[in-house]
Amino acid sequence: MIPSIRLLMPLVLVVMTGLVAAGFFVEDSLAIFTDQEVNAANTISAGNIALDDAPDSAFLTVSNMIPGDTSISSVTLTNSGTGDLRYAMTTSADNTDTKNLRDQLQLTIRTKTVNPCSSEDGTIIYGPGILSSGVFGSAAQGADAGDRALLAAANEILCFKVELPIASADTYQNATTTATFTFDAEQTSNNP
Repeated sequence: MIPSIRLLMPLVLVVMTGLVAAGFFVEDSLAIFTDQEVNAANTISAGNIALDDAPDSAFLTVSNMIPGDTSISSVTLTNSGTGDLRYAMTTSADNTDTKNLRDQLQLTIRTKTVNPCSSEDGTIIYGPGILSSGVFGSAAQGADAGDRALLAAANEILCFKVELPIASADTYQNATTTATFTFDAEQTSNNP
């Protein structure tokens, strides 16, 4: 019987070596504890910059001006967006009758206080100067001198005064110009 044990011994060694190689007798196990949490439906949205004016149509309409006449009107600018903004304004005016009234009219723009615009006690942000050159701030990207800041959901009232100077010559009789005020807004956050 001893000879058959000798024969079985190599066979047992081969089987044991195979088991060790297969990892059955290895101390490290492939079994580990695990866990997982799923946090779904995370929503990310972008904000917006939205500058609105009221009235949304012409707010400065004056007829039959005589030298020395003035007219004061207001416009309300509202930041209806979700981000803080700064804005600037430019003016263009036509000269279709070639009488050049656009460069004769004087424009002054002030911030409104608690008093009516007619009190003219707000801070001047433009003028007095030529209507067709009316500008404050800059539409160029970034903070510029004269830009006006508005926080989200805030508004600001601007008072526009237009005057036909007392020294205006007869050449301005029956003259007409149409002005367009353009307000350009941009975000202030991450935009120095």
